[in-house]
Amino acid sequence: MRPVMPPVPRDALTGFAADLGGTKTAAARIEGGAVVQRLTVPTNGAAEPDAQIAAIGDLLAQLGHGRGAPLGIAVAGRVDGAGGWHAVNEGTLSGIGDFDLRGALLQAFGRATCLNDAAAAAFAEGLYGAGATSECFAYITVSTGVGGGLVIHNRLLSSANGLSGHVGFVASRLARTACGSGRQATVESVAGGRGIAAAARAAGYADHDARAVFEAAAKGQDWAEQIVTTSARAIAALIGDLTAILGLDTVALGGSIGLAEGYLDRVRHALTEEPALFRPDIVHASLGHDAPLFGALARFQEWETT
Repeated sequence: MRPVMPPVPRDALTGFAADLGGTKTAAARIEGGAVVQRLTVPTNGAAEPDAQIAAIGDLLAQLGHGRGAPLGIAVAGRVDGAGGWHAVNEGTLSGIGDFDLRGALLQAFGRATCLNDAAAAAFAEGLYGAGATSECFAYITVSTGVGGGLVIHNRLLSSANGLSGHVGFVASRLARTACGSGRQATVESVAGGRGIAAAARAAGYADHDARAVFEAAAKGQDWAEQIVTTSARAIAALIGDLTAILGLDTVALGGSIGLAEGYLDRVRHALTEEPALFRPDIVHASLGHDAPLFGALARFQEWETT
């Protein structure tokens, strides 16, 4: 790997950013590549798009955002090339349909860019975090679902339909059921939190969510260890597939499951089943909750210079 110059140096990041996720909405004022003020509120998952934008606006107003100031917005869901916002898992943001997010943001804030929250985190990790010295980098977030983003030579891969980087929708030989996308037997359906909880129910532990399954595995309960190991094996196989397609040299894991104690080691161990050519470096994501905020603002500033 060789050092590569990011299109937007971190110390050039100055402006505002917001991250609307399935459970929380955060907004930040960023100066010189550092978050100097952050506000966070719970997300109303049933709210209509206009109400979600209004909630972001309330946070930004408290941070001193003025109309037309640099602003990057990251949101859960699929954001297409025209700035349309679409639900991926309707159970996460049930009020989101096909909505002109870009137009609404321009009307509300004067100027702004928008992208998927996992893609924003991937962009930041690729430029400033775990992938800063990588030429071909993937960020995979394993949480309630499985998402991510791909940064190749410092460019975030994107597509007109907004699907680029939704790596959890890739098929998995370890899966049997559908995920929220509607596809059958996907990585998300077996590796994400919903899939882990479903596997626990099938094993007779209906009261166990993903966190409880991990706790049971840590106590040496075989049924839970099998579920967690299957999740890690599915992520390892996904990494092998992505490496075969893109020639990845580094993969960073994020999300509550991806960063859970022992999970990275499980994925690394599972990846030993692959030939050496398909085993990139696997590391933890390093920017934490700041990643989608940095990535969203970096996307805005990249857009302004092109």
